[in-house]
Amino acid sequence: MLLQTRIDQTRPAASDSVDRPLIRLRGVSKDYETAAGPFTALRGIDLDVAAGDFVAIVGQSGSGKSTLVNVMTGIDTPTAGTIAVGDAEIQHLSQEQLAVWRGKSVGVVFQFFQLLPTLTVVENIMLPMDFCGTFPLAQRRGRAMRLLDKLGIGAQADKLPSDLSGGQQQRAAIARALANDPPILVADEPTGNLDSRTSDEVMQLFAGLAGEGRAVVMVTHERDLARYFTRVVELSDGCVTSGRAVGPTA
Repeated sequence: MLLQTRIDQTRPAASDSVDRPLIRLRGVSKDYETAAGPFTALRGIDLDVAAGDFVAIVGQSGSGKSTLVNVMTGIDTPTAGTIAVGDAEIQHLSQEQLAVWRGKSVGVVFQFFQLLPTLTVVENIMLPMDFCGTFPLAQRRGRAMRLLDKLGIGAQADKLPSDLSGGQQQRAAIARALANDPPILVADEPTGNLDSRTSDEVMQLFAGLAGEGRAVVMVTHERDLARYFTRVVELSDGCVTSGRAVGPTA
């Protein structure tokens, strides 16, 4: 019961979402021990992401982009600082608690899709629901089909991932990330293997999901996509060097 209470605290009440950001990082640092000695990947990061934000994390290779996303989603634990999602400070959760929290609170979209090749597309979408038990068994296929229809690939549901184009596979990956209806969506270079037309389609999907009230955070090196974001956060040597509003509302 305690575990479920702490996990549920990551979904703020409607009144809370107006008053505070969904994700709050304060003084977050991350150090690693390497063969060459200690390495600091993040240095005192302060960052807020509100519901409805579509935030780009940009910077050169080695600037700390992936590490920032990893600590934000609980994959890595910060060396110092706090990471609050809703009312829960996730750095205090155990690995078991983090796994439950992540399954219900964060959807992740990868550059290389990471769809299981031996499962059909719809089975891939159902898998997170099976792991987390967020929806009754009888409802899972129907929910997966609705997500695939929403993303325009319902006709591909019973095919294997290898039978889909790159753009269709990325849409399926987004549907899988949405399977448990998470308030946070994180994408790591999701357009890196797509042509420009398909990239624009995928970016429009992400912008639409932010418009529905999700917090969307995307690591990218493609600066020409800036028109889709509400904010761009630039990292250099593990520090935030700028954070500016962009897009049509800037």
